[in-house]
Amino acid sequence: MKVTAEKIDAHKTVLAMEVPQAEVGKAFDRAYQKLANKVNIPGFRKGKVPRKVLEMRLGKEALKDEALEILIPNAYGKALKEQAIDPVDRPEIEVVTFEENEPLVFKATVVGKPEVTLGEYKGLTVQKPVVDITVDDVAQELETLRNRNAKMVVAEGAELQKGDFAIIDFEGFVDGQPFKGGDAKGYPLEVGSGSFIPGFEDQLLGAKAAEEREVKVTFPADYFVPELAGKEALFKVKVNDIKRKELPELDDEFVKEVSEFNSLEELKADVENKLKETATAKAERDFRSGAVKAAVDNATVDIPEVMIEHEIDNMLREMDVNLQNRGLSLAKYLEMAKTDIGALRGNYRESAQNGVKVDLVLEAVAKAESLEVTPEDLEAEVAAMAAGYQASVDEVRKIVVEEGRVGALASQALRKKAAKLLIDSAVAE
Repeated sequence: MKVTAEKIDAHKTVLAMEVPQAEVGKAFDRAYQKLANKVNIPGFRKGKVPRKVLEMRLGKEALKDEALEILIPNAYGKALKEQAIDPVDRPEIEVVTFEENEPLVFKATVVGKPEVTLGEYKGLTVQKPVVDITVDDVAQELETLRNRNAKMVVAEGAELQKGDFAIIDFEGFVDGQPFKGGDAKGYPLEVGSGSFIPGFEDQLLGAKAAEEREVKVTFPADYFVPELAGKEALFKVKVNDIKRKELPELDDEFVKEVSEFNSLEELKADVENKLKETATAKAERDFRSGAVKAAVDNATVDIPEVMIEHEIDNMLREMDVNLQNRGLSLAKYLEMAKTDIGALRGNYRESAQNGVKVDLVLEAVAKAESLEVTPEDLEAEVAAMAAGYQASVDEVRKIVVEEGRVGALASQALRKKAAKLLIDSAVAE
């Protein structure tokens, strides 16, 4: 087979291939046999229908299409290997000439994986935060615990202020007419939360229980109900009750109620230890990601646009799965977020570009260091997947093999080995 390669830009190459007539003839024979085994023609057993009859029934083009399906993938794969091109997308195929008694001539425009120019990547100095848990940190955690266990009590005779819960009845009017969804009874509104239309909560400040007020507001121009967007509204509001948080005393009795400890000092010690563990784990994660980021920042690579788009596709698929697990669809999320798929893709672009660059640099490091994936590495990846999906290792291994994902898993394991090399050689500052 003859192959010529023409570079048309930084990423694209046009491969021109000529497949000898002898191979073309064999492909037609195989194509005929495949179709003959699929088609039922009265008077003939499957696989025994004469070729001329088959062509009359299906047409010559069906045979040519089947032969192309045999020839092109094989020839294209050989050309990629010969030219040492690692494609990142499906090729654009153009058939130049194709007849049974002639060589097949076709072109494939392919986007190849870009070259990475590595900078310094081993022994890099990376900042690692010093873990220092203060008395104030512990006190803040304990205050959060108190707030979680606070009781809401009626504040007799109090004037409504920010942080209070107002139990209200309200009815809204636009152009003098009540509107759908604009009324409620016994609604618990946290004043200052910003959960109502801007200006609504502020106009209730200072009110007392049983007091009635008129609140005038304007719906935002981008309000999710189009017929109300930008409209002025009047709400008639009655404050039924005012409730405030009553925080429990931070003492031994409280500790016994909300934890497995018997004293405040024991709880403080536990809180401090957990804060240290959390901060230490974060510092280690930051150091590890910092080591990889430093190596990636030192590298140079011109990323093909199609790789970034594919990564965005992957991110959106993952997002869609997560939304479905929460009972939402991607379309519904876009509606709630008041955005569209184009804007969402734009939001993900920078992250996708960074992710692609990280993968490319780690692959380049693995190549430079002659790293290899062992069977043990693959088993570790399978075990990690099994733990994540709460499935058995054997089940996950079977799925990986059946779906042809062993190569992708090996690439993932190789990148992890490269990342470990960067991290292990990094110097903490």
